[in-house]
Amino acid sequence: MTHPLVVVANRLPVDQTTGPDGSVTWQRSPGGLVTAMEPVMRDADGAWVGWPGSPGDAPEPFDADGMHLVPVALSAADVADFYEGFANDTLWPLSHDVISPPVYHRHWWDAYRRVNRRYAQAAAAEADPGGTVWVHDYQLQLVPSMLRELRSDLRIGYFHHIPFPPLELFAQLPWRRQVVEGLLGADLLGFQRSGDAANFLRVVRRWTDLPVRAGTVTTDTEPERKVRVGSFPISIDSRRFDELARSPWVRARAAEIRADLGSPEVLLLGVDRLDYTKGILHRVKAVGELFAEHRLEVPGAAFVQVASPSRENVEAYQQLREDLELQVGRINGEHGRIGTQPIHYLHHSYPPEEMAALYRAADVMLVTSLRDGMNLVAKEFVAANVDDAGVLVLSEFTGAADELNGALLVNPHDIDGMKAAIERAVTMDQREVRSRMRRLRRRVLTDDVARWSRGFLAALADVERPEVPVPADAPSRRGSHEATA
Repeated sequence: MTHPLVVVANRLPVDQTTGPDGSVTWQRSPGGLVTAMEPVMRDADGAWVGWPGSPGDAPEPFDADGMHLVPVALSAADVADFYEGFANDTLWPLSHDVISPPVYHRHWWDAYRRVNRRYAQAAAAEADPGGTVWVHDYQLQLVPSMLRELRSDLRIGYFHHIPFPPLELFAQLPWRRQVVEGLLGADLLGFQRSGDAANFLRVVRRWTDLPVRAGTVTTDTEPERKVRVGSFPISIDSRRFDELARSPWVRARAAEIRADLGSPEVLLLGVDRLDYTKGILHRVKAVGELFAEHRLEVPGAAFVQVASPSRENVEAYQQLREDLELQVGRINGEHGRIGTQPIHYLHHSYPPEEMAALYRAADVMLVTSLRDGMNLVAKEFVAANVDDAGVLVLSEFTGAADELNGALLVNPHDIDGMKAAIERAVTMDQREVRSRMRRLRRRVLTDDVARWSRGFLAALADVERPEVPVPADAPSRRGSHEATA
């Protein structure tokens, strides 16, 4: 049985759990993409192709949450070379302003090509004749062209969740032309910001001879195709966060959090993956100086920094954790008192209910990324701010800065400027606080993740495509699994 819509992402939308008796169950993963796609997939009888999360043989395809899930197997070597290597030690730093130097290994690139082809083959086997395939993110940039080779009848979309680097940085990549050609296999290329789309079009002009006009690239294939390039800023399930934040449990938990912290007059909050792109060290430095200069005082003010574990096998992340913990310890040692301290550092992951309580408890949210495709934490804070009582301090280098008119924008490299913005947030008149947050909430509650997914798929459906015959060996909807029945 094939499917009219196939989503291809690095991971499946479920996590495997093993019970005490050894039984295996699958639970839906948290995250905006899963939330956005679940109703679309259910309505379309869709399939999702992705890695189940553990190296080794993949289980057989199975159904969960109204979706048909198709696992892709990755060996331990694939995880090391494709995922931890090329995806996260080459493409990730290259796409985030080379904050950490990218590493270029040819055997990593070979693994990237090999694994991308595996995903493309799995998607080709699942898609209806003339069906739609939506490929997601930087781990799979070669899949569109590989899929096009296998199934020229398909309508292919690709969405890039992280920043697309400017030409001057992208030029470093030894396989830059191959990546561009891989992406141009799609009919629609979506990016978070208009600047990211513009960066890609500059790259196309520089590294190909293809004509580019009004955000559209014309291919030199036979038949000729039009590839539309545009920005489609992603969002969150804002109604869910709003409802969660209004629940009695979250309200009570938020009050409990403040009491546990000594009932400070002002509570600052940072929530991030422990990643060098998030600007956590810059943020902690700014907050530490505010305490040192007595512009913030213990116990009247407290700062909670949640830094959830991330890519712990990558050396740059290990070093970041050491540096952060050293810096937090120094500030707490200098400015803490018995029973209280200025910074509460939490190296954990938390469920959505606890995150909503933290958002409700906070007076000021600090999102100070050095570079970020979007940053959904900023939108979660806004959606959870049901009392219109919080202030968002937001890096201008996030995609969210383009949308969230009402935040205090900062350059995280400017420590003095960031300190001034934090102080302004702490002392802001309550009428201005409410006015700003209401503007933010109108935007976030209107432009939710469901609207994003519908908008992208509608744009993909509108892209003009040449009439292409269905390949004779394409699977049919009537019985693509008949051969194995």
